[in-house]
Amino acid sequence: MLTVISPAKKLDFENATPKIPVSDPEFRSDAYALTRTARRLSVADLQKLMRISENLAKLNQARFRDFAETPEAEALAPAALAFAGDTYQGLEAASLEPEELAYAQSHLRILSGLYGLLRPMDMIQPYRLEMGSRLATRRGKSLYDYWGDRLSKALNEQAEEVGTAILLNCASVEYFSAVRPEALNLRTVTPVFMENRESGPKIVSFYAKRARGAMARFVIQNRIDSIEGLKDFDAGGYAFRSDMSDGDKLAFIRDDA
Repeated sequence: MLTVISPAKKLDFENATPKIPVSDPEFRSDAYALTRTARRLSVADLQKLMRISENLAKLNQARFRDFAETPEAEALAPAALAFAGDTYQGLEAASLEPEELAYAQSHLRILSGLYGLLRPMDMIQPYRLEMGSRLATRRGKSLYDYWGDRLSKALNEQAEEVGTAILLNCASVEYFSAVRPEALNLRTVTPVFMENRESGPKIVSFYAKRARGAMARFVIQNRIDSIEGLKDFDAGGYAFRSDMSDGDKLAFIRDDA
């Protein structure tokens, strides 16, 4: 089973010490090309593009300006350890054992607006560029246009390398929309995490993001390779609900947190 998750806006490069050998992103040259486009934008342009504050726009303008084609080692960190948002609090990559990280390196992928597709130990530079950003390039008006069907084809190839025909989608809609279904040869399974409330089951973004990371961790630690195996996921109090599931959309619910 190959699992995909989203990246995070929040970064922590200070505590990203790798336990296993690191690697280079497959689409590193694309990342540099995109930063060359983005660094031409003004602070106001970046504010509008990413819907961020002036201070954040200035920070990311500096990041694009400093993004190097061949960066120094101290400017880099492994992706799964550098991202620090909700999903990564569920994944807890830093606490995985070396053999678990090695398994993740071959079975876990991070979709990225800038880097396209990342392995956990791929070394990245600080950045922020959401997949939904309408950054115009020679390939179109958005990052979806830029990446086209290349991410789907890369996932096909990487799934074949690990001998699976199943893709576990633990990414957000924004990021998984970059995976074009017409070019994907894999069966896609998507977990849906809900909170049981008086008004009925409800998806709460904060909890769902963390649960998607915890699901990825569950797959890594237990070497899950079947859809049936996913149904045993119970981290954080979630339980599989067959009556609320629909085909390859697997519903998990827990009492209101």
